Amino acid sequence: MIIAGVGLSVLAVVLVGIIVARKIDGDSANYLVAGRRLGVPLVAATLMASAVDSNATVGNTDLSSAFGFWSGASLAIGLAVCLFLTGLFLAKPMNRLKLFTLADFYRARYSRGVEITASVFMIFAFAILMAGNLVACGFLLEKFIGIPYWSGVVIAVVLVLVYTIAGGMFSDAYTAAVQITITGCATVGLLWWVGATYGFHIEPGMGPFDTEQLTSTSAGAPINWATLVALGIGDIVAIDFMQRIFAAKNPTIARRACFTGAAGTFAIGVAYAMVALTAASVLGLSADDGPVLFTLLDDYAPPGLAILVLSGIVAASFSTASGAILATSAVAVRNIFGVRRIVDEPGVKDPLLRWTRVAMFPIVGVGIAIALKVAQTGILLTLAFDLMLACLLVPFILGLFWKRGGTAAAWAAMGVGFVVRAGLFVLTPTIYGVPNDLAYVSNDWVHASFDGWPTFYGLAASLLAYLVVAAVRPRTVSEEAWVITDTDVPADAAAEPESESVEVAAPVA
Repeated sequence: MIIAGVGLSVLAVVLVGIIVARKIDGDSANYLVAGRRLGVPLVAATLMASAVDSNATVGNTDLSSAFGFWSGASLAIGLAVCLFLTGLFLAKPMNRLKLFTLADFYRARYSRGVEITASVFMIFAFAILMAGNLVACGFLLEKFIGIPYWSGVVIAVVLVLVYTIAGGMFSDAYTAAVQITITGCATVGLLWWVGATYGFHIEPGMGPFDTEQLTSTSAGAPINWATLVALGIGDIVAIDFMQRIFAAKNPTIARRACFTGAAGTFAIGVAYAMVALTAASVLGLSADDGPVLFTLLDDYAPPGLAILVLSGIVAASFSTASGAILATSAVAVRNIFGVRRIVDEPGVKDPLLRWTRVAMFPIVGVGIAIALKVAQTGILLTLAFDLMLACLLVPFILGLFWKRGGTAAAWAAMGVGFVVRAGLFVLTPTIYGVPNDLAYVSNDWVHASFDGWPTFYGLAASLLAYLVVAAVRPRTVSEEAWVITDTDVPADAAAEPESESVEVAAPVA
């Protein structure tokens, strides 16, 4: 009964995605950024659906039940902080630039080489993010149907691909509206049921006001702060978030959507953490027997509530996976292989549209491989944006608001940030409290107590490298005045008053 109900909700989402695919009309501008025509409700829905995925629900509840509120809730709170900061400082200037992908910025501001390198980092990080959502779907189908975990991962990929390939950003936006409605109703229902049935009980030292989780190393403070920083700041360079900002009608809509998405993400993340703390305290549930949320729903919750919550989890996972697939495929085709949009040429189909669809297949192949190798949810989310934080954040923020740094500074920030973060990664025996089974090199220098600190060292190294090189070797005359001069901006981009020019000067100080 439960899986049948979830299946119907999934079918509804897929059908909505297929139906709106007709809006693409053979144009990659419609496919990648929805023709830049989305209003606040749809942009906010896509941002929130991307943030409230399986990592912020399933991963959140597993970590909260085991290590405390701040260990799990930080996943959603960090993403909410990211959306708030993006709305406050970045949504308006980035929407004005009329980009198709975030990697376009690195080409316009620095060089073609920086664009390609940044694109590689983005694709790798978002393959990890996609994998985290596939993990949740694999576990769900394994528990409630009894099929092998790997089969559940593959089924989830196929379903997401069906509507993502068909409708791109339009499908993502309209399905997100359905998905976030389901998730919101599920959150309210779950919170009410737990409160009415068990009350809210939290073990000492595990709650939101137990500040030792943010001040004491023994209570996991470095890891919790690393999670907040990696997601709250590192996620600013999330290509799926920015893709949605580019799809907004104008800068004001982009900003408002970010604030709306931040509020919703925060509320849902806190709710799931409180549910997990009660489940651990009252029912003794732990992640040792599988995802805590799945056990709670399967063994204790009424079937109707279980259907609603699981439908929300699957819907959120699908939305994030869809956005990750679309954004990474676009970056691969447009920014690595240099394919551009072509319209209004008789007999010529838009190559950017065609090849973005083709690129989705190898992209999801990488995501499947990671999901089968590392069957974790919340950890994969943080790891993905830890990499973005160390390599791409500094060239993006300083490149946008500070005119001195040039291509050499960008190379230095990316290279030094990557070397420091990757080096500490392979030397640290745990990743955010989980054993490092990916690439640990046994050593006597770095111990598990160092976990969390590599996040800060990677960012600091990247920032220092950029500042030093910018001071010694400022950008050249040819880099002095950069503008976005892409000719493949949609023909109707000038419809809004704030979007009148194809050439948009960089908002530098």
